[in-house]
Amino acid sequence: MASKGRGRLINRPTKTGEKEYDKFFIYLPTELVRDSSFPFSPGDYLQVEIDPKKKELRIRKFQ
Repeated sequence: MASKGRGRLINRPTKTGEKEYDKFFIYLPTELVRDSSFPFSPGDYLQVEIDPKKKELRIRKFQ
């Protein structure tokens, strides 16, 4: 059971036409995502909130 893991924020710049845009991804460890208690599935829409006081990122299923 993996309820914690080390992820990473990645920027993959993408060129569309003549413009380049930043595209950010959060990578999660495989063991974390495959755990039976992981609450999301590939393709789920997610709501992301920033808590500046706690310096935390909260992720929930988008309602």
